[in-house]
Amino acid sequence: MSGADGPRGPGSTSGEPWGGVRPFSIKTKLGALVVISVLITTGLSMIAVHTKTEIRFITVFSMIATLLITQFVAHSLTAPLDEMNAVARSISHGDYTRRVRENRRDELGDLAQTINVMADELEAQDAHRKELVANVSHELRTPIAGLRAVLENVVDGIAEADPETMRTALKQTERLGRLVETLLDLSRLDNGVVPLRKRRFEVWPYLSGVLKEANMVASARATMGSGGSHTRTDVHLHLDVCPPELTVHADPERIHQVVANLIDNAVKHSPPHGRVTVKARRGSQPDSLELEVLDEGPGIPRSEWHRVFERFNRGAVRRPHGPGSDGGTGLGLAIARWAVDLHGGRIGVAESERGCRILITLPGEPSLQS
Repeated sequence: MSGADGPRGPGSTSGEPWGGVRPFSIKTKLGALVVISVLITTGLSMIAVHTKTEIRFITVFSMIATLLITQFVAHSLTAPLDEMNAVARSISHGDYTRRVRENRRDELGDLAQTINVMADELEAQDAHRKELVANVSHELRTPIAGLRAVLENVVDGIAEADPETMRTALKQTERLGRLVETLLDLSRLDNGVVPLRKRRFEVWPYLSGVLKEANMVASARATMGSGGSHTRTDVHLHLDVCPPELTVHADPERIHQVVANLIDNAVKHSPPHGRVTVKARRGSQPDSLELEVLDEGPGIPRSEWHRVFERFNRGAVRRPHGPGSDGGTGLGLAIARWAVDLHGGRIGVAESERGCRILITLPGEPSLQS
């Protein structure tokens, strides 16, 4: 919790006059209550002496006045406590939308602010937890569906258990295992301690393997007639790497997340028999990379560019193009942005004469020195 958002402590001077002394604190009110009660009793006693009124009447009047004032002060103290209790009970039941009114300038006002800050943080944590589960589910679905498709084809006799088919199944199993291992890393995302296992690798064979895997999984899904993302086989995937010996220093698993999700999104919105191009070029720094994914779909309006990478944003296109595509979950591009951000890179929508062009810049080795 940052100091700007957290509750003010007793020594804070923010928003409080006289170096943190509250003119309307509870201590001040209780002290004023005692002083007023004494003044009322003294005044009535002096009146009784001068008017020769019986002391018992003065005592009764003094008690009534003191009780009325005490009741007024007590109500002003207990009413906000009742409201705070109701809000705290709602929070304990999972309702993080209720807030306490912050219309006081005493300790109860600070307590109300603290409860509201706590509710804000709990609401944000709950939203993050739900998004995390959705992200993990989205990432686990691809290798599970691909592995199931391959194995069911073998069992049904559609495909033979040749080495190539088994290698595909093995790759999906290995990827599933790696994704399960990243669950702990994802849980540390808010703390900024998600590890990156960077290494230097050649871009051409790596991206070629990613595209080949995407084609094989899509073909297996289409053969078994399963729904889901990237079941289309009519879209051609093209790889353009220059120079061919181009290398990059990055985390291969995270970059796989980026490329796979961008391809999935591009294929989903491509027209029938369209073309998706994955282009890689050398960046301005050693082992840096400029990567772009270009499709021939309807594109993204400029007014929507800033919302493209928001979670659960499924775009303005009413229907996906081509057979076998679906609306998706709106998480793929959000996951891609998350993985690029971990590398200290940039991702965004770029100008294109046709379709949608996503441009990624990875910094390479200089990010290790920052």
